[in-house]
Amino acid sequence: MNIDERIEALTMNLESLTRDVETLRAKSEQDSENIRALARVADSHRKL
Repeated sequence: MNIDERIEALTMNLESLTRDVETLRAKSEQDSENIRALARVADSHRKL
């Protein structure tokens, strides 16, 4: 494997990792929204 092929492989890996991180960030954001919604429900039930 020459240097150009290695650079290309590293670039592809970096792009893949970037997509994975963005996916995880979006899922984490959704999880946070869901947790806040559950906390609001729990809080409203506690006040009853």
